[in-house]
Amino acid sequence: MTQETDTEFQVRLADAELTHAVAQFYFYEAELLDDGRFADWLEIFDEDLFYFAPLRTNRLRRQAALSIGQPGEAAYFDETKDSLAWRIRRYDSGMAWAEDPPSRTRHLISNVMVRHTGENELTVRCAFLVYRNRLQTETDIYAGGRTDVIRMQPDGGFKVATREILFDANVLQAKNLSTFF
Repeated sequence: MTQETDTEFQVRLADAELTHAVAQFYFYEAELLDDGRFADWLEIFDEDLFYFAPLRTNRLRRQAALSIGQPGEAAYFDETKDSLAWRIRRYDSGMAWAEDPPSRTRHLISNVMVRHTGENELTVRCAFLVYRNRLQTETDIYAGGRTDVIRMQPDGGFKVATREILFDANVLQAKNLSTFF
């Protein structure tokens, strides 16, 4: 990084108080997911949500920019708030066989970096590790990163406007992908 880039980076970083508040917001989200409170979890998202997890491919270094799928291409998730609401209603109906009995999950969030990107918008990057256990022998571990655009609310809270989930593995070994991230 050049000195100018370092300075620009520092200027955009949120202060410690705001970064702590955002981290607490993410820890609360993890608690909602691990407790299976999906309808409450849905409320952290703004109405125009774009929730996206692109596929990855292995590429040579010179083609690295092509290794991550773009919107409109194949993806693990390409969702809106309405489609997530539909999935949650399906879970609650008992018709989602992949979650009956329900999985036990543990969402670990770290490396939270908060940057100002607009008057009331923040871009937040974080790392995640999600452990999922179902039945007696099904265990999955997902690692990756998320990049969110969150909007600061008048009441001091936050709403997630966009979420891009990037799994570190380009092939997920799980039998199904019924976990939220």
